[in-house]
Amino acid sequence: MAGEHTLLSTEIVNRGVEASGPDAGSLTFSVRVRRRLPDFLQSVNLKYVKLGYHYLISHAIYLATIPVLVLVFSAEVGSLSREELWKKMWEETSYDLATVLAFFGVLVFTISVYFMSRPRPIYLIDFACYRPSDDLKVSNEELIEQARKSGKFDEDSLAFQSRILKTSGIGDETYVPKTIFSPSNCATMKDGRAETSTAMFAALDELFEKCRIRPKDVGVLVVNCSLFNPTPSLSAMIVNHYKMRGNILSYNLGGMGCSAGIIAIDLARDMLQANPNNYAVVVSTEAVSFTWYTGKNRSMLIPNCFFRMGCSAVLLSNRRRDFRRAKYRLEHIVRTHKGADDRSFRCVYQEEDEQRIKGLSISRDLMEIGGHALKTNITTLGPLVLPFSEQLLFFAALLYRHLFPSKTTPTSSSSSSSSSAAAATKPYIPDYKLAFEHFCIHAASRGVLDQLQRNLDLTDKHLEASRAVLHRFGNTSSSSIWYELAYLEAKGRVRGGDRVWQLAFGSGFKCNSAVWRAVKRVRRPTRRPWLDCIDRYPVGL
Repeated sequence: MAGEHTLLSTEIVNRGVEASGPDAGSLTFSVRVRRRLPDFLQSVNLKYVKLGYHYLISHAIYLATIPVLVLVFSAEVGSLSREELWKKMWEETSYDLATVLAFFGVLVFTISVYFMSRPRPIYLIDFACYRPSDDLKVSNEELIEQARKSGKFDEDSLAFQSRILKTSGIGDETYVPKTIFSPSNCATMKDGRAETSTAMFAALDELFEKCRIRPKDVGVLVVNCSLFNPTPSLSAMIVNHYKMRGNILSYNLGGMGCSAGIIAIDLARDMLQANPNNYAVVVSTEAVSFTWYTGKNRSMLIPNCFFRMGCSAVLLSNRRRDFRRAKYRLEHIVRTHKGADDRSFRCVYQEEDEQRIKGLSISRDLMEIGGHALKTNITTLGPLVLPFSEQLLFFAALLYRHLFPSKTTPTSSSSSSSSSAAAATKPYIPDYKLAFEHFCIHAASRGVLDQLQRNLDLTDKHLEASRAVLHRFGNTSSSSIWYELAYLEAKGRVRGGDRVWQLAFGSGFKCNSAVWRAVKRVRRPTRRPWLDCIDRYPVGL
């Protein structure tokens, strides 16, 4: 029961002056109880630590054998002088030429197999983020007013959405499609195609122009959009619009939520590993008109307040010669899926309400479920990215707690001793700020970002990009992590060798991480989306 209380937070809300009834003219208050993100860094699941170290050992086996070979070779050669060494080599080549040739043959074969079997590096050449036209810009007040004029909401629903917007962290310059205020109760397929094609083609046009490649040069195309999945697919729309080549490997990911952008990157990486000398384009977007809900269910009204228009297009390459013009190299991708648990599976769920109006239902357990998924993901990621000193301290503390579990049982007369024993068995929490220079955490809401900052012990500087994107563009779903990276570039903060952590989470429930390393210092971009507003940030977010 005590563990359940730690997941709850209370807030006293001023309801204003009572208009009627026995308490007319007096101030009224209510207590709001909310679930918050669990303190997931205070507990460590050994299973996921083992998984992380398994990844590390699998990829570092060659590096572990090199020092041994160097040590043996040095011990053998170090005992000989230069004259003795040359004499021995001459004698061996003179009297046992077959052995020498066999040795060099095995050496060349081993080196060839190593270079042929190791994964090709995946480079991020550049990316583009769609910025809608100004006629789609709407303030929070205008959004509520337009919703009222549409006649689709009652006053209670409008008041609820207004309260959510005031504490959402979303500013007054976000973008929504005009179709959500149309007289019809739901968006048509025509509306969805118009919205997604406008966003995707604008982002791709900019990407192809920036990278100076032709659409026919692209060998792999991956598109992700969670709620709008027409036939033909969005990827087919892009192939048709740009007249791409007939043997292109195209994929369309649907229903995978806000973390689908990293899933799409992972799929593109696998395709590039299997198809050398190729380009891959990853497009991440969402159709806001298909997330818009016009009923009275409050759990379904929440997405109306956060989701906004957005789209990103990313160009990846596995060609080694692209190293010179690439911005980043992909280091790691770690994916976590909690869909086997029923609560996790249903925490973000598309369904109809009692009036058969379709919407996206957000569970009250979302913060708790998301926290457990995040804990699993970062525990697996830790051994791959943390400095050796942090890994050593973390592993030593974990091993100590495993070998010497606390035998102290708390009693009413020894509360101080029990608290000291709990402190002694508390796990060592690694400092993830030592592993990354930049953080691009999915801009879901202000509450989620606040809880993540507290649990990961991050500073306002680390969350600046996420808060700025939430304020300027809102929650753009799977493309938000790219708007955040564009913010860091616009600020001129990305230098050669810097590591960038992209963290996204979404329905399913899924939590995914991608780690990039900057190949060179990234120059400030001369294009949107931050070109004319970057100097206004950070503000009081």
